[in-house]
Amino acid sequence: MSRLPYLTTRLQGFGTTIFAEMTALANQHGAVNLGQGFPDFEGPAEVKEAAIEAMRAGHNQYCPGHGIPALRAAIAEHQKRFYDLDYDPEREVTVFTGATEAIASSLLAVCEAGDEVVLFEPFYDSYRAAVAMAGASPRVIPLRDPDFSYDPALLDLSIGPKTRVLVLNSPHNPTGKVFSKAELEHIARLCIEHDVLVLSDEVYEHLTFGEPHVPIATLPGMKDRTITISSAGKTFSFTGWKIGWACAGEDVTRAIRTSHQFVTFCNGTPFQHAIAHALRMGDDFFEGFRGEYQVRRDKLCAGLRDVGFTVLEPAGTYFACVDIRTLGFDDDRTLCRLLPEKVGVAAIPNSAFYLDPRRGNHLVRFAFCKTDPVLDEGIARLRKNIGNLKASA
Repeated sequence: MSRLPYLTTRLQGFGTTIFAEMTALANQHGAVNLGQGFPDFEGPAEVKEAAIEAMRAGHNQYCPGHGIPALRAAIAEHQKRFYDLDYDPEREVTVFTGATEAIASSLLAVCEAGDEVVLFEPFYDSYRAAVAMAGASPRVIPLRDPDFSYDPALLDLSIGPKTRVLVLNSPHNPTGKVFSKAELEHIARLCIEHDVLVLSDEVYEHLTFGEPHVPIATLPGMKDRTITISSAGKTFSFTGWKIGWACAGEDVTRAIRTSHQFVTFCNGTPFQHAIAHALRMGDDFFEGFRGEYQVRRDKLCAGLRDVGFTVLEPAGTYFACVDIRTLGFDDDRTLCRLLPEKVGVAAIPNSAFYLDPRRGNHLVRFAFCKTDPVLDEGIARLRKNIGNLKASA
């Protein structure tokens, strides 16, 4: 790959995200976009109205850099309500411009040049970029399909004196894995033993289909060494509002607020008021949210199986991965570039989430965060046009 002028060495090779490329192909061919993970429907009307009311009430200027008091209090209440975790909203809760900024600002705050950050692979693409911007280096632990387990012995060997942070994403994008209690206990033991911080990306916390989500901060000795990150985008379907947050011990919070204040300072004042309202909605919302997504998951997975994919059914998130080798393909990018034109559906090649693309080039990710008509149309196109794809294999 040619070197981009002016771009720092740390970010050479990152380029345009795979999401932009696949969405452009979907638009070019009029394909049903089951690639990029955004809902094609509105979030709760009462939350939207709360944002409008906040604007009308004049909450349109800068807010405190670490978030409005009402939202920080609501986040602390949420952590207590669902996980029995106690956080001081004044000293241990910070609001960010989405979870992506929370991740980047946290790594910028706690990593020194030359530190190592452990990533479970595949990983959301912003993780590696944030590690690079912080001057650190990634250490990769593969999640092995079909169950996406990891090798405990490899993790043991990969954490050492240079390890500063372990990034944990559960429920996990793109695989849909929910880390087991035993896995979390193993990770916690190693991080305590080696004095490693955990950055826990939990944006899909309310999307599990079976065993509930367990924050690693609930394990003994982990609350003060864990930066727990979540956001409003996934749970309330307002991805464009970019309201995220981090809960951490007081010392860690002071560190991450230091970097945050020089990255974005603050954002989305009226939206913060609305998400404070959203987090206090009743159990019926959260239970209905999970139930509706389970129906969507089951519908898409059944459709993908019907056309010949091997489906690795997700335990969480709103993504389903498939093994493409049953259709005669062994290169996910080739398949995903053919799908919009030949089938009329767009998906994401999993190799984009790997440090070494060869480890994931037999997997493709589909998103089911779509309305029934969109899912139905995507499945219908797959059934009708899958022969066009097989002919290209």
